[in-house]
Amino acid sequence: MPLLSSSSAKSKSSGHREKGERGKVGWWEDERLGKEKMANKIETVRDLEVYKAAFAAAMEIFQLSKRFPPDEKFSLTDQIRRSSRSICSNLAEAWRKRRYRAVFVNKLSDAMQEASETQTWLDFCLACGYINNETFDRLDSEYEKILAMLNSMERKADRFCFPKKG
Repeated sequence: MPLLSSSSAKSKSSGHREKGERGKVGWWEDERLGKEKMANKIETVRDLEVYKAAFAAAMEIFQLSKRFPPDEKFSLTDQIRRSSRSICSNLAEAWRKRRYRAVFVNKLSDAMQEASETQTWLDFCLACGYINNETFDRLDSEYEKILAMLNSMERKADRFCFPKKG
């Protein structure tokens, strides 16, 4: 079963990873695809580097959280999975609301809040011994980069939003 349905990907070279397939990369991890897209106009939210980074980080958290103890299923596991995934969903909502600058900025703010929440859950994962220092440092650094990209988008919102008519 694919991690993403084929209908959710626009690119024919998406490289979706099938369950149990190792060595293949998903579209969010394919550096070559990212470089090709850089030369082109951003057409979908999936073309944004911040979306790719947030998606890859959420997928890593999903894989890591599979090893958490069963008694964490309805607390830490659910919370960290939800907050890490919410970054992408808030970005997608922001992207669709580019006609309304205030809504666009609000959704970016929501995405930043979710990224910060994910960092807090990572603190708990480290404190509880569910991840090691190296994993924590790498993911925390990745979320700092995601937050910086989101903050930059917020500061430059007019570049992303549709121009006002009239």
